[in-house]
Amino acid sequence: MSRITGVFQRVEQKYLLTDAQYTALWDVLQPYMKPDAYGRSTVCSIYFDTPDRRLVRTSLEKPVYKEKLRLRTYGVPKPDSPAFVELKKKYKGVVYKRRITLPYAEAFRWLCGGEAPEKDSQIQREIAWFLQFYGDLEPAAALCCDRDALYGREDDSLRITFDEAIRWRVEDVDLLHGDGGAQLLPDGVRLMEIKAVGGMPGWLADALGELHIYPTSYSKYGSAYRFALARQ
Repeated sequence: MSRITGVFQRVEQKYLLTDAQYTALWDVLQPYMKPDAYGRSTVCSIYFDTPDRRLVRTSLEKPVYKEKLRLRTYGVPKPDSPAFVELKKKYKGVVYKRRITLPYAEAFRWLCGGEAPEKDSQIQREIAWFLQFYGDLEPAAALCCDRDALYGREDDSLRITFDEAIRWRVEDVDLLHGDGGAQLLPDGVRLMEIKAVGGMPGWLADALGELHIYPTSYSKYGSAYRFALARQ
């Protein structure tokens, strides 16, 4: 699946891996997977929410339907760096994502100050409706991580990402100010996500079983929100 595609529909599953599990699984993946266009990169995101954090609180209740809005860059951006405005919805385990690309400063002004971009598209109108519906969204948290991203050699809709050194902050969340923050996971633990349009291939399911790697429910923004509450 192309990285510039603006519309996604797929099933996503998360796993927390020890160093030993990661090393063993990485060796298994090599004949079947290869690095995507970004390969090893630093992924930086701002999550938007209402002042009372309605979106993340709803998400943590594990409803049948949930949605979120984020602004994502690859690396610490400059004002003119490309940034992705992503509207992500999940219904009965299936993820639907709409995404447009804008210069970072333009996207930030739109999401924070309501200054709409000049260009127009169907996806942009969907995001504008989301902003209007919630009305008082604000940048709630910045989350950054170091990521290895792979996709299938034969099935490019199969994607696997490994996130480590996940950092979070809820103050000074403008990504122009860097990718620093408090650590979200213990040392030696990585977050893996498997994203597939169809079912998981047999070789991958077998490898996960043999390595005792089991799916988990985990939200980076949700975990950061809980840590922020505990600090108060």
